[in-house]
Amino acid sequence: MDRIIQGTVIVAGEGQGQALVSHEPLSFWGGYDYHTGEIIDRRHPLSGQIAAGRVLAIPFTRGSSTTTAVLLEAVRAGTAPAAILTTGPDHFFALASIVADEMYGQPIPLVALSEADFSSLKNGLWVEVKENGEIVISSLAYFP
Repeated sequence: MDRIIQGTVIVAGEGQGQALVSHEPLSFWGGYDYHTGEIIDRRHPLSGQIAAGRVLAIPFTRGSSTTTAVLLEAVRAGTAPAAILTTGPDHFFALASIVADEMYGQPIPLVALSEADFSSLKNGLWVEVKENGEIVISSLAYFP
């Protein structure tokens, strides 16, 4: 049975994919390879995982505005996450998504969840992000 939670829309859009979840923030500068979508920060719990086409759930970014530049390059290269879930508004993610929409017509849906809802997310579940901030989580893991 699917579970539905409601988040706060930061940047509207729709996306779906297998969840990639961490409770640790991530710096995209030196932590994300926009050529491949791989998380390359070897100290991060998601190191070696591919975020491209997945619903990336991290509480917030760590670092500076270079996160925006790296994520924007990932959109251009087709290696960006399908959507991003956070625990609050993240200005760097929001800026990247807004600029990606302006430049490429491809915003990255960005939704903030409550701490409790964020904590309920698990790797491997199928997640659909709706335009209105509704998050539909499949009760079964998705394996393509």
